[in-house]
Amino acid sequence: MPYAWSTTRDADGPARRLRLWPYRSLPRRGFAVFILVTFGLITLPLYPLLGTIVLWGLLPFLLVAVAGIWWGLERSYRDGRMSEVLTIGPDTLRLVRTDPDGQRREWECESYWVKVRLHESDGPVPDYVTLAGKGRELEIGAFLSQDERRALYAELDAALRQVVAR
Repeated sequence: MPYAWSTTRDADGPARRLRLWPYRSLPRRGFAVFILVTFGLITLPLYPLLGTIVLWGLLPFLLVAVAGIWWGLERSYRDGRMSEVLTIGPDTLRLVRTDPDGQRREWECESYWVKVRLHESDGPVPDYVTLAGKGRELEIGAFLSQDERRALYAELDAALRQVVAR
């Protein structure tokens, strides 16, 4: 799953830390191989056309197709740079979200008042997980799959109960 729990120590004492990130199905090496194979296969129909004017008519379109695939995959990698870090301490809960452009957004609340909610059908995605407290409700893990969000909800609820019960 594209998230991991760890135990840390902060100013309030021991804390549970959760780091979430989008799933990466294609590593960079696979990206290079995919682009090379795509380029090779897309140029196969051009070989019989070598030396003809038709080659120059088709070549730009094939290159635009490869460039479009390249751009789409690069955009996917850029969007995949986002992450969320949730720290659940005995006194405070803190969520830090880093967007793909590097902008950081932070939210902090007293752990005791935070409620984890699972919106099975009324969210933007099925099994939408939110944290509610301090008059706000924030999404967490919206980029995870539906099964991962269900598992995340159960783990978050248990971790929050455990930290607050101490």
